Amino acid sequence: MVLVLSGEDVASLVSLPDVAAEVERAQIKQDAGAAERPNRPHYPIGRGLDGNEPLGTGLAMPAYIHGSDHFATKLVSVHEGNPEGVPTLHSQLLLADARTGLPVSIMDANGVTNARTGCIGGLAARSLAVSPVDLAVIGAGVQARWQTRAVDALCDLRSVAIYAPSESKHAAADDLASEGIPASAAESAESAVRDANVVITATTSTEPVFPAEAVREGTLVVGIGAFRPEMQEIEPAVFDAAARVFADVPSEAIETGDLAATSLTADRLVPLGEAFTGETGRRADDEVLVVESVGSAVFDAATAEHVYGLARDRGVGTTVEL
Repeated sequence: MVLVLSGEDVASLVSLPDVAAEVERAQIKQDAGAAERPNRPHYPIGRGLDGNEPLGTGLAMPAYIHGSDHFATKLVSVHEGNPEGVPTLHSQLLLADARTGLPVSIMDANGVTNARTGCIGGLAARSLAVSPVDLAVIGAGVQARWQTRAVDALCDLRSVAIYAPSESKHAAADDLASEGIPASAAESAESAVRDANVVITATTSTEPVFPAEAVREGTLVVGIGAFRPEMQEIEPAVFDAAARVFADVPSEAIETGDLAATSLTADRLVPLGEAFTGETGRRADDEVLVVESVGSAVFDAATAEHVYGLARDRGVGTTVEL
């Protein structure tokens, strides 16, 4: 029997502080080599339907954390050309028993992905930012909201400035303000960054989204959006000014457009788990620090197992026979 969890089911079970604890544990285990995370293939989808160009990208993201009762495989599709009102990203996750391989749950993974990705920004801010946090978020989509929520859940958040070149920044700020988060829309990326001590970029941009000279001393910059070589959110000068650069997956982060434009090599990136354990962190209040995140299926596996356990305990979801 397999427990099916809808997006609504998952949303009812997600608590950001709890998910953050799972992501933190997963990052530390991954950095210690106590996780299996095969390379995730990217492949074009839709070629031949409306011409020779693909309509989207598919990803398969398997992972297993040593000692866990379950392993996970997440399937993701990204269709950036979707019409308005149709989400760009869709994901589903299969959780299976690590002893037998039997499937135990199929869940809508959008909520899992949103929460665990948001928690990277929140955990980075909790571990590396100067408190209280004045946050600038560049981007006004779903992930901009989740990054802000996670920082709010894990830090002493004093203010939030949301910037995007479209009017979407007002909707994002209003949504967050309605949740009790002190958010407002900024008139420019530069003004948002100048007033911040934590900057999070959550876009799909192929070029830098704020000027490097706007970053003041003591700022933590977290890049979330650039996970492919052609994507770039952060100018090389920001990395040049950084005392240390952290990455959740150094071997993959170095291939993003953000880091490919710098002289950095993978061995100079600090595994993010060292910030969580306190092994490596902020050494002075005036240091500029950078975190480059590409995401990891290990975070999905940890979060999904946590959600599945809660669902069973609380009787949430629908049981079916495959």
